[in-house]
Amino acid sequence: MTQAANTAASEDEETGFRGPALAEQIGDVLTNLRLADIAPGARDTAINDLIDMTGLCVAARNSDYIRALIDGWDGEGACTAIGHARGFDAAGAAVVNGTATHGEDFDDTLEGAPIRVGAMVLPAVLAATERFGRSGEDALRGMITGLEMVCRFNHVVPGAMHKAGFHPVGIIGALGATAGAGVALGLNTRQLAYAFGVAGSFASGIGEFLTEGAWTKRLHPGWAAHSGYRAALLGRSEFFGPRTVFEGRRNVFRVFGRDATPNYAPLLDGLGKTWLMEKIAFKPYACGTMIHPFIDCMIRFRAEGIPADEIVSIECETGEGLVDRLWEPLADKHRPPSGYAAKFSMPFCMAVAYFDGDAGLEQFTDAKARDPEILSLAKKIRYIIDPQNEYPRNYSGHIRVTLRSGGIREYRQPHFRGGMREPLTRDELIAKFRGNIAYGGLDEIFADALLDFCLTIETTPNMSTLGQFRR
Repeated sequence: MTQAANTAASEDEETGFRGPALAEQIGDVLTNLRLADIAPGARDTAINDLIDMTGLCVAARNSDYIRALIDGWDGEGACTAIGHARGFDAAGAAVVNGTATHGEDFDDTLEGAPIRVGAMVLPAVLAATERFGRSGEDALRGMITGLEMVCRFNHVVPGAMHKAGFHPVGIIGALGATAGAGVALGLNTRQLAYAFGVAGSFASGIGEFLTEGAWTKRLHPGWAAHSGYRAALLGRSEFFGPRTVFEGRRNVFRVFGRDATPNYAPLLDGLGKTWLMEKIAFKPYACGTMIHPFIDCMIRFRAEGIPADEIVSIECETGEGLVDRLWEPLADKHRPPSGYAAKFSMPFCMAVAYFDGDAGLEQFTDAKARDPEILSLAKKIRYIIDPQNEYPRNYSGHIRVTLRSGGIREYRQPHFRGGMREPLTRDELIAKFRGNIAYGGLDEIFADALLDFCLTIETTPNMSTLGQFRR
């Protein structure tokens, strides 16, 4: 027994803790999983997420926030930020790819307990496996286990971290990225438990970005990916992290969830046999997930051909849980200060969808956010609380349009398109991927090669071949 393990045992006696810690129990399952043990649906979801993630990295490659991040990162090395010519150290590649994946708010989400998933895990696994020349099979196993653990960690104190003012992707994401990178690098049970303990102290991310539409929201998944990679390396070297990080007196869920009572059942129930990650949803629009059903309603209304100046008002039934982030302060949401802030304005997203018939990357420029025609319509959009709304179990949309003629038009979207009830197909995801590659300024030859890499990753003998996607 190492000195660290002896220390842990004595501290356990002091606190009354007995038996294997949750981190050890989780680690025991994850480190013994073989790819053959994993359900086909989970494997397909991981591949879909990889396709989505890599396309988004390219889409954001010329953005101001990615340029600033790269300029501020002084680590050099042989690892790849997809679509960039410069080589990075592994931590830098994880930061850039994670930030780019989430940067345009076009990345995946978990329906029913909202959180981003792939933006934290996949960049950490890609960086770790490229840096150490691991196989594509190792990478895929790490991706699947990391995605699964984000989903499970997010069910322990659902909603509590948001309510406490934190951005859960920076906290839960760091833990999931640790699982993914740790499994991909072949950590054993004890090493992975130590890595989880370290990741609990690396976890961070406050929600103050909401005030000004600041770029830190974009950074949080990248920093979580970086933290997971670093925590996995420290665990591999047996740096002693607290193995009671999940259930001790000052555990990560109580600290960031403000004394919420954790429900630990999701962490181990069916782990390795049932796959919550199969509920990962992919977004058809580049804005806040819960806005999507309202956008679908507006696009259906648009098809009627009624001019905007005939609209008196639009009233939306909404869940109370959406108000703080997407509706209020209402005056600010009617006139968002930037294209990025507009992604989290329910009135703006609905208005731009009415005029453009879409809410993709082109709809959230700073110029669009200043468009007087869009802002005029946005100002006519209001909400009422629907006490029967199913959020967060289901995301639905409703609009009631009052016209100058006195006529009423009403539309409902019963679920999030892209989620469990109406998932995007692989072909639709590939079309989105190709659009993102083109938006980032790269050609179809690049897109074809990157898509083939994603689809056949399991057979890749050495992940250092990721370097072919520097530009």
